Amino acid sequence: MAYDTVEKCTAPSEGNGDWNILYWILGTICMPVAVPLVLINLWRRSLVAKQRKCLPGKVVLITGASSGLGEALAHVFYKAGCKVILAARRLNELERVKKDLMALEVVGTAYPPTVMSLDLAELNAIPKFANDAIAIHNGIDILINNGGISVRAEAISTALDVDLKVMTVNYFGTVALTKAVLPSMVKKQTGHICFISSVQGKIALPYRSAYSASKHALQAFSDSLRAEVASKRLKVTCFSPGYIKTQLSVNALTASGQKHGKMDKATSKGMSAEECAASILKSLLGNEKDVIISDLQAKVGFWLRFICPPLYFWIMEKRALSTVKEE
Repeated sequence: MAYDTVEKCTAPSEGNGDWNILYWILGTICMPVAVPLVLINLWRRSLVAKQRKCLPGKVVLITGASSGLGEALAHVFYKAGCKVILAARRLNELERVKKDLMALEVVGTAYPPTVMSLDLAELNAIPKFANDAIAIHNGIDILINNGGISVRAEAISTALDVDLKVMTVNYFGTVALTKAVLPSMVKKQTGHICFISSVQGKIALPYRSAYSASKHALQAFSDSLRAEVASKRLKVTCFSPGYIKTQLSVNALTASGQKHGKMDKATSKGMSAEECAASILKSLLGNEKDVIISDLQAKVGFWLRFICPPLYFWIMEKRALSTVKEE
């Protein structure tokens, strides 16, 4: 009788078997993966914190700083104690941004921003602009190539002049400025070049042919440049944001070169410029080289393009048809 009692108490229940399997999975599969990821995350955080302490006093040149993401970037770097140089075509808007920055309460030393006029379409004027910018603080530590324009048009109806303008501003203007700044960075053996590309520079969407092409080109240039300047102790990061709630789609060009004049539905639901700027700063401090800043949908689309191209192409065809119906 006593033996029966002991037998009943020690016999494993059905539920214990399930828990044993779960513990086995956690111990043999999850833990070996989770522990390194946690350690890497802690290392990255410590690196970001260390690099953040080095930011005060750094000279940061930001193009397209008169609004949107460029303006948000001006805020995060100014508050980090950097000497920001704001560049764009609209000087009155740059002065507004400068005024807003100087009204901020900053912990530590704050440096008055510098405002400079820059038209990325005027390629011949860019070398002089770069020399003038470098002369302000005797160098540039971080160049953020943010300036650019977008397009909302069908490829077949887009005037060639529009393609040329978008490629000139988004690609050639950015490349010209980068090349003009690089020699001073090479001489000092320090510097960080940042390109603000787009998810559409990785996966092209319908009715964005000119824009996507320019961002594709920028992505390729940054990848080549990164390898070339690594031995010179220079850093290159390419950021590819998803939809950001800015005026980019409003100011986008149409097939004829006129202003689009309205905000896209997807853009209106995008992340805030402030959120994107904060992510860019964090990734820059972490010395990341190629960064996608977007929601899950865009990241899935990016990987789908490479893992299952036929499905991706089918989805884009359906998207093109739905866009026509909406219009």
